[in-house]
Amino acid sequence: MPKTSFVDFKCIKSALTMEQVLEHYGVREQFKQSGDSLSGPCPIHGGSNPTQFRVSLSKNIWNCFSKCQRGGNALDFIARKEDITIHAAALKAIEWFDLDAEAVQGTSGDHKKSAAKRSGAPPSCEHVSQRKKPLKQEPTLNKPLKFTLDKLERSHPYLTERGLTAETIADFEIGYCSKGMMAGRIAIPIRNPAGFVVAYGGRFPGSPPDNTEKYKLPPEFKKSLELFNIDRALKAPPEDPLIIVEGFFGCIKLHQQGYRKVVALMGSSLSANQEELLKTHFVPGSRILIMLDEDETGQKARQEIAARLATFAFVKIHVFDEVGTQPEQLSSDELIQALGGEL
Repeated sequence: MPKTSFVDFKCIKSALTMEQVLEHYGVREQFKQSGDSLSGPCPIHGGSNPTQFRVSLSKNIWNCFSKCQRGGNALDFIARKEDITIHAAALKAIEWFDLDAEAVQGTSGDHKKSAAKRSGAPPSCEHVSQRKKPLKQEPTLNKPLKFTLDKLERSHPYLTERGLTAETIADFEIGYCSKGMMAGRIAIPIRNPAGFVVAYGGRFPGSPPDNTEKYKLPPEFKKSLELFNIDRALKAPPEDPLIIVEGFFGCIKLHQQGYRKVVALMGSSLSANQEELLKTHFVPGSRILIMLDEDETGQKARQEIAARLATFAFVKIHVFDEVGTQPEQLSSDELIQALGGEL
């Protein structure tokens, strides 16, 4: 990609949509569309409120009404998300979305731009949209990593605070990471159905400070392509019911309690790729129990997920007695009591 100091911001913004940017970051499926508007949790500060972040499709702008208290166009979003300048965001957009680098960087026809500037005529962006290359196709898989984090601190107190045993910690190969991208976080291996590690998720050990996300995933990792713990769940007897939860620790804790056929969405939404994983790897007519967190987001999501999975499986929704309850908070006896009539 040619490197020049000039970048035609107007042309880049006219060729790029917020929807494409959300798809690039792998969060588009978290957003609900109502007419001209998309709404969902803020991808910039890592919010969870499904209405705090809005996108106007016709105006191609966004607004965070929560912690960020900011808004703007697609380049503004990239700049804030990556914590870089607008110029650097424009260069990333050119690379990520295969924009015609010469057209938007002024490496050809500069004399025409200079003439237009002298005459006072606004530069035309028509050439960008006409010469824009097709967007890169979303990957069909996350490639297995060529490395492993093998020096994790497995005795970190946060793990015992979450109720995990030494055996479970070793089995899932999780621990506190002191170096690299996941430094200062509990690193959790994410495996594909074949058992290969395709990414590490990072959980901040405790309540994160302001402007720090609770969970961190590698930017190139496509969460929507995976189901956490599916490699272990596939080893369970086919007649056993499958439990679907939201998060890493909910899944790990249920596994520790003896419910081995459990997967986590790594969020509250079921992507089309995750749905296809379930169809492909579990026999038709399987029993599925949806056990999402008992909050507003989980309550809304479980209805939609159940309707989609009911086309090929027998689906039940578990409703906790108290609002705010999460699967991992239940003791072994409470889980047996809660699930006894459903499994």
